Formats: sequence, C-alpha cells, structure tokens
Amino acid sequence: MTGPSWVPCRPIAGSVRAGAYDPGVGQTIAVTEQPAGVPGVRIYVCDRSVTGMAIERYPDRAAAGGDRPPDVLARRLFDLGAQRVTVYSNTVTVHAPEERWAELAPRVRHTIEHLFEFYGDEAGWSFEARGVEPPTTPAVT
Repeated sequence: MTGPSWVPCRPIAGSVRAGAYDPGVGQTIAVTEQPAGVPGVRIYVCDRSVTGMAIERYPDRAAAGGDRPPDVLARRLFDLGAQRVTVYSNTVTVHAPEERWAELAPRVRHTIEHLFEFYGDEAGWSFEARGVEPPTTPAVT
C-alpha cells in the first residue's frame, strides 16, 4: 500500500515503474454516521472541517447558491433528496423522509466523502462538478 488508506490513489498513466501511484489531488473525507434521535435526521461527522465557525443552514436548495464548500455540499445533498441541510464545522446534519434513508444513507455518505477530490471519476470539487466553466488560459503571443 502507498500512503495512508484514506488517500485515493490511482496508477500513473504511462509510468515506467511498476506500482507507481499518483495520490491524486485532494483527499477523501472520513465520515461517521450517527443517528440524531429524530426520525428522518442523520448526523455525519467528518474528519475535517467543512465550514468555519459559522453554522450554515440550508432550508432548501435555493439557499445553497454560493461556491463555498458547504454550499456545494448542500446543493448535492438536495439533489439526492435531502429536505434540509445544516453544516457546522465538521458536522453535517441531513433531514430527509425516514422511509428514504435506506437508499439515501450510502449516497449521502459518498457525496460527503468525495467533496474535496478535484480530479478523477469521484471528483467532487472540479469545475464540472460545481457547474462552473473552467478559466481560460490566455494565448501566448
């Protein structure tokens, strides 16, 4: 194994060294799911902060209009079926219909885990994943 187990690694294309790995850009987030004690609510505790010290409350998708990590995460969770999202530091609280959690739980966890990856099939923070056009590089003359 190359590096810590939570670092996504993929083979380097065209590498002359067998077993050479590119650790990728960004890391997955280790996530622990906890019951909230309220039907339809799940709490996800991350191994790193997603926000500063402000509590970010998203009563609906329209409230998640920014480009900061909690905004992007909230939009993605709403797209999965969340009804309300709160993000505070390393804790993400998701409200959804109780009957949908069997289907939603693995998808919500995956979405949070891959928020900060930039390249690859699991990218979560690429320009394309955020719905933003990449900046153009000026032509060299």
